[in-house]
Formats: sequence, C-alpha cells, structure tokens
Amino acid sequence: MKPSGGIAPAGGDAGLAMTNRFTTPAARAAYLDRRLAELYPETPVPLWHQDAYTLLVAVLLSAQCTDTRVNGITPGLWAVADTPEAMSRVPVARIAEIIRPCGLAPQKARAIAALSRLLVERHGGRVPRSFAELEALPGVGHKTASVVMAQAFGEPAFPVDTHIHRLAQRWKLTDGRSVEQTERDLKRLFPREHWNRLHLRLIFYGREHCTARGCDGTVCEICRTLFPNRRRAIPTRK
Repeated sequence: MKPSGGIAPAGGDAGLAMTNRFTTPAARAAYLDRRLAELYPETPVPLWHQDAYTLLVAVLLSAQCTDTRVNGITPGLWAVADTPEAMSRVPVARIAEIIRPCGLAPQKARAIAALSRLLVERHGGRVPRSFAELEALPGVGHKTASVVMAQAFGEPAFPVDTHIHRLAQRWKLTDGRSVEQTERDLKRLFPREHWNRLHLRLIFYGREHCTARGCDGTVCEICRTLFPNRRRAIPTRK
C-alpha cells in the first residue's frame, strides 16, 4: 500500500496563529506527531518482505541503495533462497550476481551468506529478537537491527536514516552532531509507543516533501509552519 502523503492545509493548531507555540523542541515534537499522523495514517513498511529473515536481508541490501531498487531485486533473490537454510547453500558469487544492481554487491553477498550460516548454526534458523544478537551478525549495524526489531517484532525502536537525520536538524529537534545523538534526542521527545510508526512517517515526509534538494528548511509545509520567519537555508550534517 502506498502511503498517503498529499499535503492539505493543516487545521486548527497548525495555523499561523499558533506558530508562537513552537518555540521548544517539545512543542515542535508534539505538533509533528499529530501532523504526520494526519498526513500518513497508514505506515506500510517500504521494503517488501515475507518474514523477519527476508526483512533483515532487504534492509541490509538497502544500504546506499533505494528501496525501489531493492524491491525490484529481492523477488529474484527469494526465488533462489528465502530462508537462512537455503541461502547458506547458495554460493556467494551467485548471491552477488543477483544483487549487483544494489551496489556493494561483493560485501553484501558475503554478509548475507555469513549471517545466514550463523542463523542456522547459532539460532536454529530464526532471526534473533534482541539488539545484541542482531548486531553480532555480519553486516548488521544498529540501524538495521532497529528496523528489524521495530517492523518484524513490534519492539519499540527509532531507526534513524539520512532522511530522519536531516529533518530532525531542520526542525531543531537535535543538534545533529551524530546519528546516535539524533536517535537519543528523538526517543526523548516522542512517546515510546509512537516510535515505530513515527519513524516511517518521517521517512515518507522526508522523501516526498522535505527532500535534500527540494527543501532547504524554508520550503515545505512543516518547515514553514514551524519556522515562519526563517529566511535562510539550514545546513545539515550527514
């Protein structure tokens, strides 16, 4: 299902008369939580997957690659192997051949093969349900583990990608000194029970409206609502 993100005029408390209430990170966060839920009531996971294992592999493939491209490649990969047991028997060269359009194919193929073997050897062929065990797998960092914990297992997590890191700085929710700091700041500002859907809403809005090139902190609806007097572009850290 495609997220619904068409911009319509915000009602009531989003009007210009209310902008003087957005002077603190907490006030801005409360507005964002409400407005993004209005814009994106549905939050489908962008990466196509069948279960925790296929989600894990898809997220690994998405590093420096668009979700659209990953979604175009994974059906061919799942046709060859869609379980840890089956994937562990596929030669690394064959995996790399299939996933080549994603970029970094040799490294990603080695990681997929290695993590599949470890899942079979150490976890009974199942994806573990803890951050520590996930991050111990080859090619799995904190962001990948966070996506799997949130979207496969429903555990509260706040994966921070480049879109979220950029928006959090433009909206002055963090100083952006690092992705890790941004994650800590967002977790502090938003209710824990909202994290899993909110991180997807932020991604949807960042891709659609507050893009890296299409908005500089002064163009999109939310930037203009939160900072109506802002006139200069806002530089953001990567």
